[in-house]
Amino acid sequence: MDQDIIVVSSNEIEGKPVQEYLGIVSGSIVKSRNVGSDIFASLKSIVGGEIMGYSTLLMRARTDAYGRMIEDAKSKGANAIIAFRFQTSTITQGASEVVAYGTAVKV
Repeated sequence: MDQDIIVVSSNEIEGKPVQEYLGIVSGSIVKSRNVGSDIFASLKSIVGGEIMGYSTLLMRARTDAYGRMIEDAKSKGANAIIAFRFQTSTITQGASEVVAYGTAVKV
């Protein structure tokens, strides 16, 4: 995704000691579904299987949230993010928030 910043889900990066902790960084986005995809999803839930429209929507939301987190880290002077996570929550019917977060560090 971004070659300037190392991003890991662990609390350390093997062989790269943390020189400075810069704080929590995050990026979030709220995405909503459209009526057409809701109707298709309702039909798809009857027969089962993956709902591609929702999968694609959430994949794009994760990518956007991740990019915003990277920008937040760069603005703090970080060259790495440790303890990276995604979190998703429903804001209202038809809209979900995706948050990417972690700890910005210099290694």
